[in-house]
Amino acid sequence: MHSPSRRELRAISDQAHVSAATERGETIVRRPHWGGVAGAVFIVTLGMSGCATNVGDAEAPIDFIYAIDDDPRGMNAQFVGAPMTAMFSAQMLEPLIFQSTDFAFSPALAESWELSDDALTLSFQLREGVTWHDGTPFTADDVKFNFDEIVPLSSFGAEIGERLESVEVTSETTVVIHMSEPYGPILQTVAAQFMVPKHVYEGTDYVTNPANMAPIGTGPLMFDSYDSGEQIVLLRNPDYWGGDVSVDRVIFPIMGDATSRTEALFAGEVDQAVIGIAHQPRVQEDPDFALLETFGYPQDIAMMFNGKSPELEDPAVRQAVFSAIDRQEIAETVLHGLGQPANGFFPEALDWAVSPNVDFSEDFPRDVDAINAALDAAGATTGPDGSRFALDLRYTSERTDTAAMAELARSMLADVGITVNLVGSSATVFTESVYTTSDFDIAFLPATVGSDPSVGITRWYTCNSEKQASANPSQICDEQIDAAAETALTMTGQDERGAAFIDLQDRAEELMIYAPLVWFNGQFPVANTSRWQGLEDGSVMSNRLPWETMTRARG
Repeated sequence: MHSPSRRELRAISDQAHVSAATERGETIVRRPHWGGVAGAVFIVTLGMSGCATNVGDAEAPIDFIYAIDDDPRGMNAQFVGAPMTAMFSAQMLEPLIFQSTDFAFSPALAESWELSDDALTLSFQLREGVTWHDGTPFTADDVKFNFDEIVPLSSFGAEIGERLESVEVTSETTVVIHMSEPYGPILQTVAAQFMVPKHVYEGTDYVTNPANMAPIGTGPLMFDSYDSGEQIVLLRNPDYWGGDVSVDRVIFPIMGDATSRTEALFAGEVDQAVIGIAHQPRVQEDPDFALLETFGYPQDIAMMFNGKSPELEDPAVRQAVFSAIDRQEIAETVLHGLGQPANGFFPEALDWAVSPNVDFSEDFPRDVDAINAALDAAGATTGPDGSRFALDLRYTSERTDTAAMAELARSMLADVGITVNLVGSSATVFTESVYTTSDFDIAFLPATVGSDPSVGITRWYTCNSEKQASANPSQICDEQIDAAAETALTMTGQDERGAAFIDLQDRAEELMIYAPLVWFNGQFPVANTSRWQGLEDGSVMSNRLPWETMTRARG
């Protein structure tokens, strides 16, 4: 007897859904073949979706197709620190204050805010008439619940939680938080806190609440469905306080194969996708596609040193090794000109905090003769085989950019007599080897600048004796750096904070334990601009598309 295959079972199931949906008067849309997987039936329940589709007029809903590479680890960035989680949160959830990728603030769920002169009291005047996606009003009690219960559990909110004395609701639309001591990046940190509904989370285990995978927020898009390994669907919020949303549905097909994802974008099957660096020249040559350079905060790919490695204990040797890397060639060859060679520890966008005393081009030029002389002076002389010493260079093999950089670095370091053993691995093995067991000499890693230097940058330089992941792996603790970082945390004036960051960078140059090689815009999201206009204009916050202002292109 013939046993039906999975494909046949899916077809039988699809046909059953079609028949049932037709009887209910629902619209049937067949999904394209995502990455070679047989198309599945996508059923739109018109009475429930809030879409603009009208059965009588036979109008199709306005869809935006955004291909992603994997299932998200979660959809609530308050509890999961992953880029894809942050992206989904940004479409459905919202903070009190928006912060754009050029670090500008604007009103979100709070129409206005005021920080007291002593930086111990922060008052919010909340926006009126906002509702959660389930129709429940957004209130001051929601905000108090978030600061009391949720924010302290967030990786970016813990610093506020440690300094939080009390949260006071003084009127239906006013919330005041009282701090025990000033916290420098308080507005930036508030801007990174997504509000969640008290009535959904209160009395539950916050971290395991099902709403973390099916968020109920106040944002322009609402959660609809998640089919693991297949697709995620979000719907237009018809009651969005920020204005009319340009789409009815956003469909996120999960396409793990990079080639399939790329070809689907260029074939017009999807509107946006993350495209590998190797395909970026094709994007640059085609006027119908554009790299979205303002989608997220600036990122770097940095060189990290193990300061306890016998060959790298001397800062002079670490400086010489860094000098041997041609950052310009990496930007041009690996990033195809889409990145900039780093010339300091902070990106130019943070001009108020950039040290005028640090200039990688002048301080660490790739002068092979000078580098060889510096290594000789440090006692790292060449042996009979012509090699001074060997280093293990770790990187995550899933990333083609860091893998290509590692290959270039091996050749560049060979020019000054340093042998490099390339050790590519999964992200899990990389994390264990670099942060937990310190089984590396140098490592390449992409990282985001974040909303503020105290949030996204200083962690790579301050003491990390507990060996936490995504923080300084050098095993070096420096009192001057720690003091500068602490000053930047406790001061709220930009001038005072900037001076502290300058001290940190000046000392970081002397120690050379972590240094950016290139700055770039992250994961290279590319959009089809022949189908949609306005995507390149950016949004009020990181990781969000401009749903209210983008428009369909007219052919």
